[in-house]
Amino acid sequence: MILTPQIYVRIGLMLLAGVILQLSFLSEMTVFGVTPFVLPVLVVCIGLLGGAVIGAVCGFAVGLLLDSALLQTLGVSSLVFLAVGYLAGRYRESFELSSPLVPPALAAGLTLFGSFVFAAIQLMLGVDAPVSLLIIREMVLQTLLSFILAVPLYPAVRWALRPALVDEEPQRRSRLPTPIGAP
Repeated sequence: MILTPQIYVRIGLMLLAGVILQLSFLSEMTVFGVTPFVLPVLVVCIGLLGGAVIGAVCGFAVGLLLDSALLQTLGVSSLVFLAVGYLAGRYRESFELSSPLVPPALAAGLTLFGSFVFAAIQLMLGVDAPVSLLIIREMVLQTLLSFILAVPLYPAVRWALRPALVDEEPQRRSRLPTPIGAP
């Protein structure tokens, strides 16, 4: 990804819009009794397109914005989203996106991973919360909703960041004939 000031602005606006969308609209909506969580999907999409460092930085920024807006313990969401963005970026750097189902599947898997990490950090910090099997149900349904949200979100983020993306296709050969005597 080629980072220019315009791309920084686009990424920042996407992250801010994602946090505002999550807090103002999606937090009031329930699907099968579960609130859809678009932020890990957004971080995964940016990590898949930009790499590990960009995914980690965007994940940290989203987590800090979310914690600040909700007046929660600063850093918990940042740590979780940092890990999610980094892992998505590492996937991009290590493997090829061979199928259009890879981004939604990765978004679902990393949302589930993020939910477990968030719960573990909350338990380590001593946050008192009722624990029951309904939490497992909510995590599974959020994972399925993340898969569904990633289907339209990945192409939208790819379209928004299109000027910064580097094509990974091999260069075409020149149509000019090779000079005589050239190897």
